[in-house]
Amino acid sequence: MKTLQYLKIVALMILITGSSACKHEKVTNAKEPLKIDVSLTDAEKSAGILTPEILWKFGRIGDFALSPDGKFVAFTVAYYNLQEDRGITNLYVMETKGGEPKKLTDETSSESAPQWSNNGEYIRFLSDKSGSSQIWQIKPNGDELVQLSSIDGDVNGFNFSPDGTKLVYSKDVKEVDQASDIYPDMPKANVRIITDLMYRHWNYWEDGKFGHLFIADFNNGNIGNAIDINEGEKWDTPMATSFDMSEIQWSPDGSKIVYASKKLYGKEYALSTNADIYLYDLNEKTTVDLTTDNKGYDRYPKFSPKGDLISWVSQETPLYESDQKRLFVLDLNTNKKTYLTKGFDQDVDFYSWGEDNNTIFFVSGVKATVQLYKINVETTAINKLTEGVHDYIACQKAGDVLLAEQMSMSMAPELFTIDENTGEATQLTFINKDIYNNIKMGEVRERWVKTTDGKEMQVWVILPPNFDESKKYPALLYCEGGPQSTVSQFWSYRWNFQIMAANGYVIVAPNRRGLPSFGQEWNRQISGDYSGQNIKDYLSAIDNVKKEPWVDENRLGCIGASYGGYSVFYLAGHHQHRFKAFIAHCGMYNLESFYPQTEETFFPTFDLGGAPWDTDNKVAQRSYANSPHKFVKNWDTPIMIVVGEHDYRIPYTQSLEAFGAAQLRGIPSKLLFFPNETHFVSKPQDAVVWQREFFGWLDKWLK
Repeated sequence: MKTLQYLKIVALMILITGSSACKHEKVTNAKEPLKIDVSLTDAEKSAGILTPEILWKFGRIGDFALSPDGKFVAFTVAYYNLQEDRGITNLYVMETKGGEPKKLTDETSSESAPQWSNNGEYIRFLSDKSGSSQIWQIKPNGDELVQLSSIDGDVNGFNFSPDGTKLVYSKDVKEVDQASDIYPDMPKANVRIITDLMYRHWNYWEDGKFGHLFIADFNNGNIGNAIDINEGEKWDTPMATSFDMSEIQWSPDGSKIVYASKKLYGKEYALSTNADIYLYDLNEKTTVDLTTDNKGYDRYPKFSPKGDLISWVSQETPLYESDQKRLFVLDLNTNKKTYLTKGFDQDVDFYSWGEDNNTIFFVSGVKATVQLYKINVETTAINKLTEGVHDYIACQKAGDVLLAEQMSMSMAPELFTIDENTGEATQLTFINKDIYNNIKMGEVRERWVKTTDGKEMQVWVILPPNFDESKKYPALLYCEGGPQSTVSQFWSYRWNFQIMAANGYVIVAPNRRGLPSFGQEWNRQISGDYSGQNIKDYLSAIDNVKKEPWVDENRLGCIGASYGGYSVFYLAGHHQHRFKAFIAHCGMYNLESFYPQTEETFFPTFDLGGAPWDTDNKVAQRSYANSPHKFVKNWDTPIMIVVGEHDYRIPYTQSLEAFGAAQLRGIPSKLLFFPNETHFVSKPQDAVVWQREFFGWLDKWLK
């Protein structure tokens, strides 16, 4: 159940059997629908500011898919019932020229992963309407809701061939014996027998099962004759931890499948980022590795519309998960590889082919925003299509429609159509219009701050709603995680800057050293220098903003999660009395114990420089010498520490160590321990309690 535990909506576990073949009529579901009420109360309207409770009334757009002719878009929206502590995700469709969305499913089930049939007649998707996650289809007008698969277990993801006669899906296959297999006469024994690394990942324990790709026939609604093309493999395809079925693509003629996988096991898997692109031939039943020459990540392969080219995103440096994401194409006729974005000092993120077989659209971060670009495959010329203070998350092109998902610090993700010639964006969906009409967002300002080494650093400053320059406000320094993750114009349902500002705080969010979208030199500088320049950058940012007459320099707080939590722990021992309160969420506290405890060992091996026992490694030894736990003797400021028990990325014991040290040192401190949460606090009621405690702690010490 590892996939289900990691991503409930995007990736559900599958247990499809190759012999399943029966067409199912419309299923009448007897489950009670989840009641959804997103209207604001009179009190919320009167207050007019964002609250934790309002945050859980937002509709959250998920997957979307353009129809083949570009005239319609199918998409999912999740809504939550805070009192029931759960949500539901439904399927919608609307015309891309505008209008009102049509809801195709009800609140008795959740849907995900919509895709259109090749003729645009049906929308196919995953739904748990019949009790497990299965493949369904429906007409865009809401007629003929039909369940296509009916197999024990949950369907994870699927892709139909372009002609609709075959499909590829993922299925968990038992490859490694567990204790119950080894000792069948001890069925009540509860033990994990571990002899290798990668025994757990992010938030799940390995259970001996791994996702394999199966290719099956699809005929008159029947699924059958499935073939496991990953037989005997002890790794997940699609890859953990995203389990993203978009990494599996059909050739236009349906004769081949291209996919990404990291075909390593155990300690080798833990110590490598060497994922490759594989081409499977359905007729020959052969698999070829297309990227043996690269030892870093190769991911997200796609066929061009004519099928003569395969594109993918490649990262060159082994172990470096935040290395530059470069776009490559392979000409299948000549076997020639071309580095399309050579000389482009930015990342290529979500991308898609245009129908002309010569244009690729992609999104890329630039100066803390994410914009749309297109590249000419033949000439490699790159054109920037959009401008503005926002992020584009994904894009698709069909017919004459270019559709993209846009968000900002003041707006949750919505769908927009983009004029390819002018870059003009037209908002298509208005999922949360009623909320925005009744609450006021704080102003987001950009400033550039001089760093200690003479560089210019971009900093976002988010002001409280109804900001009054004649008043003085407490301010919070926000420390970004990652550590290489841009403080862009993202909207978060957890670390939301607008809800912080709504509580009367000025937010200072610097794009310090180590963050993407400012060139590779700026991005890579942090590796091996956790305690160095980026820490100085943090202090440069807060020292600059605190000079404003509307900031009270005697009421400064410092907050952060993950690497941001490390930053908080480190600054707690080095801040020289700047801050009056700290909050660290799931942070690295003791780097020496973190190294062997974390699961993706490649990460600290590269970013910290090596292992703590590598005494001849100067970079590694500098990293461990500056572990936050070695400076706890300097702690003098109240600190709250937050952690989820199922966080295996940064094991929760790191937070327990930090809290124990604070308590033993007599530092005012509080621990929020969530037994059912992971690296993120994501369950509705847990999240509201988290927000209340978050601001309760800050208000106590800063107000």
